[in-house]
Amino acid sequence: MPKVKQKISGCFRTVEGADNFCVIRSCLDTLRKQGHGMLEVLQRAFAGNPIQPTA
Repeated sequence: MPKVKQKISGCFRTVEGADNFCVIRSCLDTLRKQGHGMLEVLQRAFAGNPIQPTA
């Protein structure tokens, strides 16, 4: 995941930022693979009612 971000914007400013990116990207990828629409996932996350990935 960090390599994908590095190719897009050049680099991360902090290790914490890289870690946060990886967690968010991982959750979004998992939910996408489970058939959820990304717009709905993001809207619910910002509304405080996130969809939890199933195991």
